[in-house]
Amino acid sequence: QVQLVQSGGGLAQAGDSLRLSCAASGRGLGSYVVGWFRQAPGKEREFVGVQWWSGSSSHYADSVKGRFTISVDKTENTVYLQMDNLKPEDTAVYYCAADLQFSMSTEAQAYEYWGQGTQVTVSS
Repeated sequence: QVQLVQSGGGLAQAGDSLRLSCAASGRGLGSYVVGWFRQAPGKEREFVGVQWWSGSSSHYADSVKGRFTISVDKTENTVYLQMDNLKPEDTAVYYCAADLQFSMSTEAQAYEYWGQGTQVTVSS
């Protein structure tokens, strides 16, 4: 089993940057895919990005491509979501997720393990 504990988030102004953290515990993390999702009030949870724990490849939603970057610190067993050039439409609760997969799924239902979520609010 894998446990994911999130930290970071908060209030930011449009054009600013934030970094979210997702600390992982468990064994065999090198075989996992790590995904980031977000959900605004009253809206469906949407895909943000995904990357192999090994860091060999990644994929991002068009809405965040070029602005958000996923990275993995294997020493601290922590996954980061670096968010640059934030926009008001980025406001949401952000979740990290992980699963044993052979492909980088963009579907939330494909992920077994989830962090508790953290709020990101971006003002104009």
